[in-house]
Amino acid sequence: MVTVDILADLHDEDETGYVWTFLDEARQPSLIRPGTIVLAGDDDAPAVAEVIDLIPKETGTIVHLRILPGLFDDYEALVRRVRSLEDGTPGSPRA
Repeated sequence: MVTVDILADLHDEDETGYVWTFLDEARQPSLIRPGTIVLAGDDDAPAVAEVIDLIPKETGTIVHLRILPGLFDDYEALVRRVRSLEDGTPGSPRA
């Protein structure tokens, strides 16, 4: 199980074509800023996303997210592979 950075309905796109949610749905709002890569969705259906912008409104700050292609597990495998290369663990080119 994973914990997302920001809760979002991944099917909830607005007229911009981006998924949107409110900043107060973030576990740590200070991490949510344009250009940041975050884990969005919910614990059962996480997705890797880029924060596009923050739009202040009377009802709260809207966060636009661009869902990146692929599954969360693919990104997790990439991070593990890169870390193993950096650490020089057996099987990596630096070992």
